[in-house]
Amino acid sequence: MDFFESQHKAHRKTGRLVVLFVLAVIAIILTVHVVLALIFSGVAASQGHAGQAPPNLLLDPRMFLGVTVVVSLIVMLASALKMGQLRGGGRVVAESLGGRLLDPGSVDPTERKILNVVEEMSIASGVPVPPVYLLDDERAINAFAAGFSPSDAVIGVTRGCVELLDRDQLQGVMAHEFSHILNGDMRLNIRLIGVIFGILVIGMIGQMILRSLRYSTPRRSNSKNGGGAILMILAVGLALMIIGALGVFFGNLIKAAISRQREFLADASAVQFTRYPDGIAGALKKIGGYTYHAQLVHPKADEASHMYFGEGVTSWLGGAMATHPPLAERIRRIDPGWDGKFPDVEPPQYVKQDQDQRRRRMAQMTQQRQAMAMAAPGIATGAAIPAAVVGAIPGAGLIGSIGNPTQEHVDYAAVLLDQLDDQLRAAVREPYGSRALIYALLLDRDDAVRRNQVETLQKQADPRVAALTLKLADVAANVDPAARLPLIDLAMPALRQLAEMQYRIFRGNVDALIEADQRINIFEWTLRRILLRHLDSHFEQTRRPVVQYYNLRGLRDECSLLLSLLAYVGHTDKEAGAAAFRAGASAMGLSDLSPLPPGQCSMAAFGQALDKLNQVAAPAKRPIIAGAVACIASDRQATIREVELLRAICDTLDCPVPPLLPGQALV
Repeated sequence: MDFFESQHKAHRKTGRLVVLFVLAVIAIILTVHVVLALIFSGVAASQGHAGQAPPNLLLDPRMFLGVTVVVSLIVMLASALKMGQLRGGGRVVAESLGGRLLDPGSVDPTERKILNVVEEMSIASGVPVPPVYLLDDERAINAFAAGFSPSDAVIGVTRGCVELLDRDQLQGVMAHEFSHILNGDMRLNIRLIGVIFGILVIGMIGQMILRSLRYSTPRRSNSKNGGGAILMILAVGLALMIIGALGVFFGNLIKAAISRQREFLADASAVQFTRYPDGIAGALKKIGGYTYHAQLVHPKADEASHMYFGEGVTSWLGGAMATHPPLAERIRRIDPGWDGKFPDVEPPQYVKQDQDQRRRRMAQMTQQRQAMAMAAPGIATGAAIPAAVVGAIPGAGLIGSIGNPTQEHVDYAAVLLDQLDDQLRAAVREPYGSRALIYALLLDRDDAVRRNQVETLQKQADPRVAALTLKLADVAANVDPAARLPLIDLAMPALRQLAEMQYRIFRGNVDALIEADQRINIFEWTLRRILLRHLDSHFEQTRRPVVQYYNLRGLRDECSLLLSLLAYVGHTDKEAGAAAFRAGASAMGLSDLSPLPPGQCSMAAFGQALDKLNQVAAPAKRPIIAGAVACIASDRQATIREVELLRAICDTLDCPVPPLLPGQALV
């Protein structure tokens, strides 16, 4: 799957969503106008004089204009208010459905199973580990991913999904959800919630009007004028409720039009991700054979029905308006030889079988990972990577892997996690340890600088965090360079649990540790860039980038700065650096670019250039990354510093790149 094309299609679907929304609003305006005109014309006729013709309000332009203005304002304000509520990202959606945030350090076997799978998938995808919410009261087999971007994405999963699926099946479901995270579906889906709410609000107003009649007094109701007024209110309320049914129709129509095809694509991505079709196919088959299927019981389940892995809400309009393709069709696309029979799923009996099957599967995976670790150390040793050798992903370069992780990446992530020191594994899963680990990674090797850093922590950091930092210092100093950025990704859920004041102190301490030696190296800059980029959006109301450019012609200076810095980082020889710059400029389609002198290539200027480059449309991001990759690969090798810097570039551009595998071709 082409990541950049998928992002572009998601953007086009946003435009399609706007068109459908406008058409739905026009239909509702016309319906409201007709209904109100008939009601008021009837009232006027009943109160008019004999022989006097009732007014024809259907053709009254003033009434039509008034209805148009009022309905449009109500719908747009309702949508805007709903989108305002959803600004918090996926967390808001998960909590509205009754989700419980799982502790990243949980030792509960059921919770640990889903947390382990999500951690592996995140490292394999190159995205920060998203928080996981468990819907405890939902016995159905279902899951969802929600958020505007990987920075605020969450994974929601029902208890039935975690308890009834074995690890392979759960991995298939999570691969499906990570596809939505990677390919821009989440942003579209969360906007869809706001749009649909605006369409449904007319019916809600009708319900409010009818409920208000319960508080009318009998005396007022029995009077002639009062009784007539109440009858009119009743008629208007009923009419608006009927119009609300029309809103439900349009809401389901829009959901079906936007989301169904994306589910097929996510299924296909899950198969590519895990390279194990039986995993996701087995999960779908269990949904078909399970008593509760994928049906959620929460009162607000319908709002997010288009976001679920399976059909979470039954439409009264039937399959024609379903948010998901038919279950049998999804299964046959994955498993063409399926016999059409769903298994009988009985929770108590199946859980025991799941444990036995998991033991066998885990034993096989352990053997595979050990063999992989022994056969291909590559980047794990910190050595340079041959850029021209095709290894673990035959024929696929780094750009082809963006948004397209494979089972090799999952295995690589599992090996990395298995080989983590126990102290590090425990630290990244709780708030004190995650802060201490970040501080420990930033401690300088120079004794004088380190003493200064430790004094800063003892003055400004929580005493327990400062003490734990010193305890982790030696372990962090010897951590495999390839594990440093994954450790940051793993620490994200725990760091998001900090209080706002704790985060401000943490951020200040990170800056103080980096500035202690009056200079900033590539790893320090990359760590700060990735860390704060994903955490600032959680603790502060940061503005999301808006597309301002559709090509690179207006960003020549920024492209030149990016390539110049990469050339200086990867090459000490002047001629080799110039050749690298030319290779990158050619890959960008800007062959006439000129390199900048080193004095103009500060890390601060580099960060500003990346922020501006992130304002380009998705298709135009491909040549940016292609240029960066070509610049790095010009000498046929990639160092850890170059790989870490490339990860920061891709992360800033919202193009999650999986880990560079041993022997993988860069280009």
